[in-house]
Amino acid sequence: MKLTTTALAALLLITGGSLLYADAPATAPAAGAPAKHPRRKQVNKRLKNQKKRINQKEKDGQISPAQAKDLHKQDHQIHQEEKDMASQDGGHITKQDQKTLNQQENHVSQEIGK
Repeated sequence: MKLTTTALAALLLITGGSLLYADAPATAPAAGAPAKHPRRKQVNKRLKNQKKRINQKEKDGQISPAQAKDLHKQDHQIHQEEKDMASQDGGHITKQDQKTLNQQENHVSQEIGK
């Protein structure tokens, strides 16, 4: 079904801003929804921990601000990839996705530890 911009705006107004699709499961999380799946939690917990490690090393003078910025950028890219993977699998990531993300996190972790 194709809706015009006006019809879509009216539909959003009627539904209070929520747009539901008949073929989408009601329980499917949105792409930006909090990561509640165990594999997503594990990946995001590691990213959060690495962010703290980067900040602490920068604060202690063990890495330069430029190095910290680069490491944060790498972590941000991993997080974006995790969100993209989850959006393709109904809010979950596969075991292979998790393995891939963990390998990337391992690389950043080694860079933090140098």
